[in-house]
Amino acid sequence: MQIPFIEPIANPELANRLQAAIDNKTKPLGSLGKLETLARQIGLIQQTTDVQITRPAMVIYAADHGVTAEKISLYPACVTRQMVENFLAGGAASSVLARQHGFEVHIVDGGVDHDFAPRPDLIDCKVRHGSRNFVHEPAMTRAECELAMQRAMAVVAGLCGNVVAFGEKGIGNTTPSAALMHLMTDIPLAQCVGAGTGLSAAGISHKQQVIERALARHGRPPDPLDIMACYGGIEIAMMAAGMLQAAALRKVVLIDGFIATSALLVALRLQPALLDYCVFSHCSDEHGHARMLSFLGVEPLLHLNLRLGEATGCALALPYVRAAVNFLREMATFQSAAVSEATP
Repeated sequence: MQIPFIEPIANPELANRLQAAIDNKTKPLGSLGKLETLARQIGLIQQTTDVQITRPAMVIYAADHGVTAEKISLYPACVTRQMVENFLAGGAASSVLARQHGFEVHIVDGGVDHDFAPRPDLIDCKVRHGSRNFVHEPAMTRAECELAMQRAMAVVAGLCGNVVAFGEKGIGNTTPSAALMHLMTDIPLAQCVGAGTGLSAAGISHKQQVIERALARHGRPPDPLDIMACYGGIEIAMMAAGMLQAAALRKVVLIDGFIATSALLVALRLQPALLDYCVFSHCSDEHGHARMLSFLGVEPLLHLNLRLGEATGCALALPYVRAAVNFLREMATFQSAAVSEATP
């Protein structure tokens, strides 16, 4: 499979021009805090000081997980299918927030264990009817993993806008995400496994034991794609590929919570420059996400105690992305507003 090349955004000359433009706005130096950092990053991604946001897209990849047979979730697997219907009806949390903040929403069936009737708002990219139970066998074959990624990249390649938010739906998917986090970071497994949809302490312990059984059977494959195929999920592989494609097209990549960041960890092994394009929307309340962000050395925009997924954090972060772009585009300079600058 051809992994798209991602160009690092480093450009000292442009960075200096962006910083000069930011510093010349009618405000004390640095007083807009993270918005200034974000404006500079977006300028480097878009290769201009004339930054803009066009047609932001939210892509939600959905798939089921064979590991739910191990009773690692409070919810039955059929909820994946039911929530896809909820997305299509516009009733999910991410649906509401996407409408509020102006996202174009794309729902992708990557591996739901159900055959949906064709409809305009659902993109059929089904690879198989859910992953396998990775306790006993790899979740996907390498070929299935690559097919999922290729189809996900095609979806993103067809988007018209320059900002993409990545979300997911798949009952049980915090379990493969915890496994991926452990394998990609070497953080102890106990620090990677959390409550997911609300497990008790006993449930969390059981989830960890399930992953430990899988690790004992499969070990650590040497290649990132083999790790994704063995322990990941179809929608997680799709998110990783979508992120790679978005960055290759120089789009701003909005990263959601725990599951999306687990996908990113694998994608970064394939193209480290992807990190330049990522805006981390929030720190999830899911155990392990803060450690993921610390491992990557990044700061999220928001701390709202979310642990829902579905790109809800991305939707809530978009106004801050717009604010960073708008102050750089529209805020007066000291000269244009005839405002005196600070005395050295």
